[in-house]
Amino acid sequence: MSSEKYKKHEADMLNAILSRSLTSASTSEETMKRAHEYSGANSDNPIIKLKYSLMEEYQDKELEDIDGSEIVENSYGETLKITQKEKIDFSINNENFKNELLHDLKLLPKIGPAIEKKLKNEGFKDIPSLLEHEKYSEFAENALKMIESDSHWERFNLIRKNSRNQGNLLRCSGELEYDNFKFMDIETLGLSNVPIILIGVAELDKKGKSITSTQYLLRGKVEEAAVLEGYLSHIDDDSTLFTYNGASFDVPFIKNRCNYYHINQESTPFHYDLLYYARNLWREKLPNCKLTTIERHVFDINRIDDVPGSHIPSYYETYIKEKNIGPLIPIIEHNRLDIIALAKFLMKMCDEFSS
Repeated sequence: MSSEKYKKHEADMLNAILSRSLTSASTSEETMKRAHEYSGANSDNPIIKLKYSLMEEYQDKELEDIDGSEIVENSYGETLKITQKEKIDFSINNENFKNELLHDLKLLPKIGPAIEKKLKNEGFKDIPSLLEHEKYSEFAENALKMIESDSHWERFNLIRKNSRNQGNLLRCSGELEYDNFKFMDIETLGLSNVPIILIGVAELDKKGKSITSTQYLLRGKVEEAAVLEGYLSHIDDDSTLFTYNGASFDVPFIKNRCNYYHINQESTPFHYDLLYYARNLWREKLPNCKLTTIERHVFDINRIDDVPGSHIPSYYETYIKEKNIGPLIPIIEHNRLDIIALAKFLMKMCDEFSS
């Protein structure tokens, strides 16, 4: 698709989506008056109040005033990039992981708990000892090759096919280089066939002592392809991607938007969707497995002035029509907190599964 065609498409799409938004307001009193008219019976809604208080606070600010922001250019045009770095003490303790795998006879085909117990009673305490077993020697040899292999995928696949301990799938990630971890989340204007307005990706340093969040923001109607290209510049074949419900939402959403712009996703990183493992650990203990619920109940973290995902489109729409960056501030922070939380979730989940 040519540059002019996709620009016109995005302009038409966003004009239709935002057609019911507020028009510009020149003074703070007028803004608040029209906020009350716009919200009607919901004028006391804290989410609506927050939006208009932010408009008041940021009415004279520009996007470039946001800490860590800069305008960047790639082959699809310009977009806003926001970068922040903070300390973290990230580590996954996998000291005994390999030894645990070697003692899990159930990693071999046709061996379940009952057969494993019988074999151990017969003196076959680990997989290497089964190399001498008439029936299981070939299976043991293949399993050992996978466990000793340099291939993360081979170990993951061995566990996925044969083990009932699905937590060990996630613990496999602890063998990988931390600086290849990519914690990703997107914000969109809806559930399908609408623009991505923000992509965030958080990356660790090699020792896990710092984490850097990089966010690409859709400033206007024609920058989505540049936003996508900005994110993809962080991904290569050595990357390990971590998302929360990303297998069902974020990853296919990005793929569909890339297909629309004929952007080639050259790399296919290994992907861990942490929602799957969160449900395994906490669905019987918590009201739900939403990311913010786990933060509150497991980490005792309560976000202040956080905007729920369902309100993000309306906040963005107000930014577009009012030309006021205030409503964007909690969207950016919501996304940043989400991707940083994924790193903390990963550590906590691996600890839970190894205990």
